[in-house]
Amino acid sequence: MTTGTETLKATAEKFTAAGSQSFKDAVEKSLTAINELNAQSKHNLEAVVASATAATKGAEALGAQVIALSKKALEDNVAAAKSLSSARSVQEAVELQTAWAKSALETYLAEVNKASETVAASVKETLTPINARVTATVEKFQAAR
Repeated sequence: MTTGTETLKATAEKFTAAGSQSFKDAVEKSLTAINELNAQSKHNLEAVVASATAATKGAEALGAQVIALSKKALEDNVAAAKSLSSARSVQEAVELQTAWAKSALETYLAEVNKASETVAASVKETLTPINARVTATVEKFQAAR
């Protein structure tokens, strides 16, 4: 009977040791997964902050361009009005008006192109951190397969 008891005791100790080791391994894996999830969340938050910062800078740049255009347009309009008021004939007034309209249209189109470039650059800078996080997440999921 002593051998049966000793065998039972040794088997129970093996199961207890194996169970303890399995529990320890599971806890370590869970802690590692939680740490990785926290790191991912931190990086995601940093990407959102960087994206919002880039969007804000783009909006500020676009706003500055609009203000500069408005100021220039006001100055050009005042100058055109002064020049029109000094016209000596209807023909001269028409020529001045035509020149002003052409200049105003060219300025407007140039500013629209400039604003489009600013918006495109801003969108690219805004999406870059988010794209990097999406890429990192996809790579992590593919590696886990």
